[in-house]
Amino acid sequence: MSTIISVPPQLLLERILTLEIVRVTERAAVSAARLRGHGQEKAADQAAVDAMRRELNRIPIEGTVVIGEGERDEAPMLFIGEKVGINAGPKVDIAVDPLEGTTLCAKNMPGAIATMAMAEGGTLLHAPDVYMQKIAIGPGYDKHLIDIDATPEENIRRVAKAKGVPMSAITALVLDRARHAELIAAIRKTGASVRLITDGDVAGVIHTADPDNTGVDIYIGTGGAPEGVLAAAALRCIGGQMYTRLILDTHEKRNRAESMGVADPNKIYAIEDMAQGDCLFAATGVTDGSLLSGVKFRKDNVIQTETVVMRSVTGTVRYIKADHRQLDKFHLD
Repeated sequence: MSTIISVPPQLLLERILTLEIVRVTERAAVSAARLRGHGQEKAADQAAVDAMRRELNRIPIEGTVVIGEGERDEAPMLFIGEKVGINAGPKVDIAVDPLEGTTLCAKNMPGAIATMAMAEGGTLLHAPDVYMQKIAIGPGYDKHLIDIDATPEENIRRVAKAKGVPMSAITALVLDRARHAELIAAIRKTGASVRLITDGDVAGVIHTADPDNTGVDIYIGTGGAPEGVLAAAALRCIGGQMYTRLILDTHEKRNRAESMGVADPNKIYAIEDMAQGDCLFAATGVTDGSLLSGVKFRKDNVIQTETVVMRSVTGTVRYIKADHRQLDKFHLD
């Protein structure tokens, strides 16, 4: 006689959603990957956005996009406030970056990913599309080890001391931007090394969670605020420390932030301020990178993807390698 195991509906739904968001990032990644190396940043981004929107609208949720595509580049958007899902199921906040690293994809360079986070309704920071100062490290350190207002030298010293190594053994990840010239010089002055990335600071922050394999001990610098919230959602699942501050250096930006509920323009946000409650995070590789393998289009009409999916309430991290065998359906759906 078979045994029927009763699963609470809420738990069952949460498990279903874990797989559903994997399908969302897989579809976005495959759609973008078809334009790898074509030099068409906006077209690749649009393909990822369209695929992600289509899949989100099949999920049993009442979803609201609170972190959408960037406005600075006039990118195609899953816009802030957009309702997604079938309007049945739990109310959730959605944060998306359908193609993080549009330039990486356009040039077929390493590190482009499709990524999203889902959290209980009202628990993700509604961050305007402005720059954000960020500093992050992985798990295993004393609380408040790093300080966003401390000098790079002080933060490098603290991390090195906590690891029991000289500062010269520390590697800091920094976006390769002209605005970071003084920061990079200050880090190198300590004896620490700097790893520069051209794009992709969501993946960059995640790299700090596994320094033994990535070689990255700390992330420092400024990047997009939407990407900061996505990275915070990932670290909430796997552990670590992250502190951020919105850069609201114009009247227009301060007004926009205030309209989205930002009361204190100088507030320092920790992970728990950006991603509260239970949240899910997923990312699928578009191009090969140190975090994930990119989409593979095989001659036998099989599409291969690699995705990482995380959940905060359990701390579970799953890497899913999938073979998608119905190429025409997968592409046209």
